[in-house]
Amino acid sequence: MIMKQKYLLFLLLLAGSLGSCKKFLDRGPTSSITPDEAFSTSADLQIYVNSFYNSMLPTGPNIDESDNSTSLPNLWGGLADNIAGTKPSQYLYGTIQVANTSDYWSWTNLRNVNYFLQNYNNPSISQTDRNNYSGIARFFRAWFYYNMVKLYGDVPWYSKALDPSDSALYKPRDPRTLVMDSVMADLNYACQNITATKDASSTTITKWVAYALKSRVCLFEGTFRKYHTTLNLPNATTWLQAAAGAADTLMASGQYTLHKTGSPTSDYRSLFINTTPSSDEIMLAQVYSSTLNHYHDFNWWYTSPTYGSRLSYTHSFINTYLNADGSRFTDMPGYDTLVFWNEVKNRDPRLFQTIRMAPYTQSGTPAPPDFNYTYTGYQPLKFAVDNPANNQVAQNQNAISIFRYAEVLLNDAEAHAELGQMTPAIWNSTIGALRARAGITNTGMPTTLDTYLQADYYPDITDPVIMEIRRERGVELTLEGFRYDDIRRWKEGPDLTKTWDGFYVPAMNTLMDLNQDGKPDVSFVSSVPANKVAGVIYVVIDNNTFSLSNGTYGNLLWEANQVKQWDVTQDDYRYFFPITLSEIQLNPNLTNLPEWQ
Repeated sequence: MIMKQKYLLFLLLLAGSLGSCKKFLDRGPTSSITPDEAFSTSADLQIYVNSFYNSMLPTGPNIDESDNSTSLPNLWGGLADNIAGTKPSQYLYGTIQVANTSDYWSWTNLRNVNYFLQNYNNPSISQTDRNNYSGIARFFRAWFYYNMVKLYGDVPWYSKALDPSDSALYKPRDPRTLVMDSVMADLNYACQNITATKDASSTTITKWVAYALKSRVCLFEGTFRKYHTTLNLPNATTWLQAAAGAADTLMASGQYTLHKTGSPTSDYRSLFINTTPSSDEIMLAQVYSSTLNHYHDFNWWYTSPTYGSRLSYTHSFINTYLNADGSRFTDMPGYDTLVFWNEVKNRDPRLFQTIRMAPYTQSGTPAPPDFNYTYTGYQPLKFAVDNPANNQVAQNQNAISIFRYAEVLLNDAEAHAELGQMTPAIWNSTIGALRARAGITNTGMPTTLDTYLQADYYPDITDPVIMEIRRERGVELTLEGFRYDDIRRWKEGPDLTKTWDGFYVPAMNTLMDLNQDGKPDVSFVSSVPANKVAGVIYVVIDNNTFSLSNGTYGNLLWEANQVKQWDVTQDDYRYFFPITLSEIQLNPNLTNLPEWQ
């Protein structure tokens, strides 16, 4: 009977996850048993902590929609400068009306974590188990506040589950510095107390996952403070040092390595299409299973004209992929007028493991870019399995990584570079190692600045090493939910206003065989011909939705008439999400930045 009551308590504590701040910060647990009874064994602690995995970690759909340029910024991303979608985000047009409600200003998960941390410490449970589960709970509290600070900047810090009479329910925002110092304390505790045993299933949080989160959070905060100079946030160097230290510790542990079997033509992609996570590199993943009737929708998101956003890479981003020999593609004469099947030749092998191009097939059938589902010609396939049966239904079973070792290497390289500490040894163990795994033959540290990246993406960067790290981060982590976080911490919001450009079209009314299999795939026309060639998709250049950069030839442009904007202000308000009107009505001590009033 007691065990049934415990389960009831846990369910009651987790109920109502869509409520507002007031409704859930003051909601008390409903149960006839005391916390001492509810948390009396190690199994009790484990059951409660396991609930955080389901309610707080991103799912496959969270990640596949994270670079969705049609949505507002959200917990997992929401905007990208290198991806075209069905339409530009309303966030990039004029004056944004502050919403009445939002799913993001929700504190239910925090209250559940804090309730556990107030009541877990039963002396009859072994100290090791108490340390481990309290460490995992503090990992999740740090995770919660990291996401809230990314969205809102200053937010109220709550370290306990509040009673209805507590005046702190109506407190104003606490300073970002106070909140993030508290996050750092939680991360340090998690790293020190969670068990060090590596999880071969990549489904539980260990000490090493905590170090990975610490490297991510500290890099974000350190670079945010460094580049958002008008906010006068202190101690950027301290945060960057902590990021490098966490990554260095994880690397020195020898627990993880880059997944490689000696096949650079498939090793990268296998990380994203295998049902079982590659635990040599993937540290934490969402795992899916037909046995449990648990699926995600990556294929369908990419290959539906209506369900997904027809995500398509931009030409300017594809240009950032190096050649296979490590040289810069954009240093080649005439690079910008190469037709698709020539521009993708002899490039970084990750390119053909990321977009549809020869020799990609689905169930043995050639699958070139399909203009039913792409706007630019650069159609993603990362996380998409090769079975066409998955293209119109949400039944993917491949594991989705949340933390993987490649990110830790990128965090380490960037933190050291931002600190002015980059050495050939650090480069070779991080960026050089990633490029070697990819199959690039020249992986040495750069000595000259890439002026293409500077002109198109990062005009304020003059350090060739930092520039190359940003290139590598964009390529290696694409579509994993990092791009908008990177844009906002680097203060590169204006990049979001870039025109969505596609591949080069040498002439209209010409059949194009995109994968060179002898069968034409697409033609760009002023009107669809009466006699259509079988298998050819005709894209009408109407100079509204679709146009060509030079009128009748040039780069394909999608929605070029839609003028996007990014306001530049003293307080960088566009990098923060406004608190909704309903929450401010509940708690008048909450205020928004002046531009959001």
